[in-house]
Amino acid sequence: MTTSRIAVVTGGSAGLGRATVRELAARGWDVAVLARGQDGLDGATADIRAAGRRALGIPTDVADRAQVEAAADRVEAEWGPIDLWVNDAMVGVFGEFLETDPDDFERATAVNYFGFVNGTRAALSRMVPRDHGHVVQVGSALAHRGIPLQAAYCAAKHAVQGFTESVTTELLHNKSAVRISTVDMPALNTIQFNWVRTTLPDHPQPVAPIFEPEVGARAIADVADRPRRRSWIGEPTLGTVLGNRFVAGWLDVFMAKTGYSGQQAPDKSEPMLPDNLYEPTAGDHGARGIFSDRAHSSSPQIWYTRNRRLSYGLAVAAALGAGAATVRAVAGRRG
Repeated sequence: MTTSRIAVVTGGSAGLGRATVRELAARGWDVAVLARGQDGLDGATADIRAAGRRALGIPTDVADRAQVEAAADRVEAEWGPIDLWVNDAMVGVFGEFLETDPDDFERATAVNYFGFVNGTRAALSRMVPRDHGHVVQVGSALAHRGIPLQAAYCAAKHAVQGFTESVTTELLHNKSAVRISTVDMPALNTIQFNWVRTTLPDHPQPVAPIFEPEVGARAIADVADRPRRRSWIGEPTLGTVLGNRFVAGWLDVFMAKTGYSGQQAPDKSEPMLPDNLYEPTAGDHGARGIFSDRAHSSSPQIWYTRNRRLSYGLAVAAALGAGAATVRAVAGRRG
């Protein structure tokens, strides 16, 4: 008899969360989806069942701790212990800081930061006593480098990074078998850019290069299958993290010059959906946004990240081959 693996994905009704729900179900996970919109929940649970797995769709605002705890209680009451909890839910506010309504800024922080805190608390309070389980935090290159027009989002992702590092050290100190991982994403072509609250003159867009959300979903599922503490997905994420460590001042100037135009798409004339900052947007909008015409499905760094063991093996084989060739050359000269 195969033991069921139970996962919870917050924000799993759309965007990266929706792609993650599909990927986990395809890999044999039963998935509970926590999100606000019933239409998206219905679509996500239909995807899970189509993959032959059990599905639960639980209307939840992750900014409300009581709702998150109630959702976790329901999952465990109906299915049993949660093995994996993926924190992904987010909302967006695009515009300069001083043009952003303070209430909007606080709402974005409540979802993008405290939503992760609430989810992590709900997961760990159940996992730690039984010494089993795994929490995955969906991070971002913007957890390491702030950019213009997204102060609320960048601040929340930085906060999640510090929060996760602190909790990780506590788990290590207590010799807990519970794992916590961060998977930092590049720009993804998700529906969020059609329903963010924005003051920009042109259509919001991810900072290029852009990747399809399935890239991030595969990375999350890989980490769920083979836990590791940190993963940086894509060359842009790697470059952002390292660049901010060594040339942060230069990046300040670079982003001041390019960050405004780089986050707008004058060529996209599709009307924006009603924003989902305070209330869910009606309809089932799936995973992908409107930028598939410029989005990538993989890259060399992503291939390497997903195939580390093979990459290490090839590197060792190449080194051994080079060493053997050197020995033969030296022996030939001596002969």
